[in-house]
Formats: sequence, structure tokens, C-alpha cells
Amino acid sequence: MGRIPTRDEALEILSRYNQKEFLLKHARIVGGVLAYFAREHAPDEVGFWEVVGLLHDLDFEQWPDEHCVRSQAILRELGMDERLIRAVASHGFGLASDVEPEHVMEKILFAADELTGLIGATALLRPSRSIADLETKSVLKKFRTPSFAAGCSREVIQQGADRLGWDLESLVDRTLAAMKSLLPDMAL
Repeated sequence: MGRIPTRDEALEILSRYNQKEFLLKHARIVGGVLAYFAREHAPDEVGFWEVVGLLHDLDFEQWPDEHCVRSQAILRELGMDERLIRAVASHGFGLASDVEPEHVMEKILFAADELTGLIGATALLRPSRSIADLETKSVLKKFRTPSFAAGCSREVIQQGADRLGWDLESLVDRTLAAMKSLLPDMAL
């Protein structure tokens, strides 16, 4: 059995392979969102869930064509736990990975990875440029506009909601609440 890094160790590993501020911030947001959901679903694993979120795009900056594959090799070389490696790989299911999200955390990561991007892009259109005053209905409106933030896959977000057994509005509402819980430290 491998090890699970601490939050600080995960941030150090992440910064070893990523320098772009956008990707580093995205990793911190997804890590924070997973930690938020862990408080409800697995209160004794908040740290583990956060580390998965921090490391989910570990390989994306340097090896975008090997996304979710290269990260598995890196994490194995570092002696990390297979649960961590599997969870990180599962967020790219159907696009960059054949590891299907099964655990509730993996399903949340699968959905939230894309959804946090859509929420962030929606917030940037607001006069405040913040999620602090963003409402679920605004995100849903932008969700239904395929040309807006086209890089955020609506299909993956919907699949994530379906895998969790949540309707889309609930997924958006809960993910938005998770992102708001990160304020003011993680302002867009």
C-alpha cells in the first residue's frame, strides 16, 4: 500500500509539474470543492479527497496528450496509494482514461472538474467578477448556451450528475455552494 501525501506535499508535487497560474488555481479550487463534499460524504477522508482534487490534472500542462495516463506513472514512481492514482485517473473517463468513476468522490470529481470551469467563466461575466453573488439559475442559463465556455463539456457535467443520481440543478447548486465556501481565499 502506497502513501497519501499531505496537502502541502500535494501542492509541492503539483507545482513541480505545473507552472501556469490558471492550472494551479484550478487544482486548488477542485481540491477545495472535493474537501467540501467530503465533509458530507466522508468526514474522515477530507484530506484525501482534497489531495485527489489537487493532483487530478498533475500531468495536463506538460503532457496534455497523455493526460490521466502520465499522472498514473508519476504517482506510482512517487509511491502513492493506488486509491489516489485510480481517483485521479477516473476524472478523465471516456476522454483520456478508461478508469470509470465508481466511488462517490470519483463521481463528484468527474462532474465538478468541468463544472467549476463553467461556474468560473459565468462569474467572470458578472459586474462583480465573483461567484459571491452568482446564482444557480445564471449558471444553468450558461450551461444551455453551448457556445459559452465551449471547452467545458456539458455532456461530462450531465453524465456526472447522472452518475451521482442528482439532477443537474442540484449538482450546480451544490458545486456553487462548495466554491463559495472557498471565499475569500479562492476568489476568481
